[in-house]
Order: sequence, then C-alpha cells, then structure tokens
Amino acid sequence: METITLYRPEGATELALIQQSGFKRFPPRLPEQPIFYPVLNGEYATQIARDWNAKTSGSGFVTRFQVDASFLSAYDVHTVGSAIHKEYWIPAADLPQFNENIIGDIEVIAEYHCK
Repeated sequence: METITLYRPEGATELALIQQSGFKRFPPRLPEQPIFYPVLNGEYATQIARDWNAKTSGSGFVTRFQVDASFLSAYDVHTVGSAIHKEYWIPAADLPQFNENIIGDIEVIAEYHCK
C-alpha cells in the first residue's frame, strides 16, 4: 500500500482529543470548521504551530501521519500562499473516512510554547 505523509498544526485542545483516541484519529470539526486541512510539509505546519497557535494560545504542536494514497487521490492539493503552502481540503463530513485511512499512529514531532 502506498501512503502519503501529511502534517497538521495543532493547538493543545485538539492535541488532547487526538491523544484520547490513542493517536489514531482527528476529532470531528466544530460547526464553524467545515473543512479539515492537513498540509503536505512540516515547514508549513511549523509556521502555523509556532507563529499562530503558540502565539495565540500559548502552545502549538506539529503532528505527522501517513494516509492511504488511494484514498487521498479523490482530493485536490491546494496552494494557499507560497510554494510550500500546500494542503488538502477534506470536507468535515469526510473526516471519519479520512481517519479510517490513517496508517499507523499520529505522532507529535514538534512543540512550541510562548509565555
């Protein structure tokens, strides 16, 4: 099976929910979050976790995980800034199926804290 490595910047609240799942699933989106945005590289995820999440809420984390490539083939990659700002737009309704196609664990690879 071919997989694609994805990354996701997280705040402490969402990371706690991921931990509660045994690092297997992302939590459902809130009503004001109609899209789930996993990103294609660690640099982009780091920018958000360090420069946004940590500064606004005190901490930010970068997660890394593998997803079945055949599942992701149904979704387009979107560039939302410079060349490194690439992400998938997964509708919130598709997140349960997305979670079923995560291979292995969601791992925390970096954390950032602001005082």
